[in-house]
Amino acid sequence: MLELRPTCEHCNVALPPASEQARICSYECTFCATCVDTVLLNVCPNCGGGFVPRPIRPAQNRKNGNYLGNDPAGTTVKHRPVDPGAHTAFAAPLTDIPPAQR
Repeated sequence: MLELRPTCEHCNVALPPASEQARICSYECTFCATCVDTVLLNVCPNCGGGFVPRPIRPAQNRKNGNYLGNDPAGTTVKHRPVDPGAHTAFAAPLTDIPPAQR
């Protein structure tokens, strides 16, 4: 089950469970859309993969107890700002490769 981390790992902006600005990689590294687009260049600094919009967990119980009330969002902040210069060098050979082929 997705952890739904509460903030962007780079800029620490809040990303509540219903945020449409949250982006995740396949390891659930979580960043805001602004950082993914402007700092990370759609390259995860931890694995080199790409990002997709984080799914939004239903706020209400519509079926079988599958909702935020039973499975709340995570509360542990993982604030690990990326060094822009180092990341640009890391991402340079990857940005022209589609995430599905990295």
